[in-house]
Amino acid sequence: MIHLKQKNAFVTGGTKGIGLGIAQALLKEGVSVAITGRTESSVEQATKILAQGTIQDDAQILGLVADVRDYSSMADAAQKAIETLGPVDLVIANAGLGHFAPIHELSLNKWHETIDTNLTGVFYTLKVFAESLMGHQGYFISISSLAGTNFFAGGAAYNASKFGVTGFTQAAMLDLRSFGVKMTTIMPGSVATYFNNHTPSDADHWKIQKEDLGQIVIQLISMHPRSLPSKIELRPTTPNSAK
Repeated sequence: MIHLKQKNAFVTGGTKGIGLGIAQALLKEGVSVAITGRTESSVEQATKILAQGTIQDDAQILGLVADVRDYSSMADAAQKAIETLGPVDLVIANAGLGHFAPIHELSLNKWHETIDTNLTGVFYTLKVFAESLMGHQGYFISISSLAGTNFFAGGAAYNASKFGVTGFTQAAMLDLRSFGVKMTTIMPGSVATYFNNHTPSDADHWKIQKEDLGQIVIQLISMHPRSLPSKIELRPTTPNSAK
């Protein structure tokens, strides 16, 4: 995928934060992008933001309402993306959330919502696009976290989901690389996003920015096909320098 123009991408959780930053970076390179969000209003707002940005050549934007926790919803979104844009060459499994509490206080609902979104959602996303990626020697990228190798108190659900995403993507990479499919897990640390009800501000200047993740995705898909950075850990250069 050295030549990016006329390529098609699908980004889950693309209405804000990391997903939106990746979509913006792809459009600047001439890649058509389908993004998903769970509500019509969030999808409409994001597509407007993307349309106001830099878009190379004839790249298209497609907004889709879909829930990664629902296989049928994801299958419908995948079909619409392929019918509208054409074969999907690049899939970014980005949708995620975080619930944090000591295990004795963690509710069943928050456990299941975290696992269903962060882990099962990645499985569903790859599952609905596997044939397209295999047929076009595409690229699948999951957004895990440094919490996918580093556990912490209060993070039982989140750690379990992100450890799972890291392991799932690496194992799936071994399954599909013989078909020419490339896979990478990106594991960022502190990012200036809306994650966990945070509102980005100037105080987040020391954190990884969403455009940094977009830049990494462009670099990954631009690499020579013989090389595969299968797992990337990304940290702020100077942690918490705001203090």
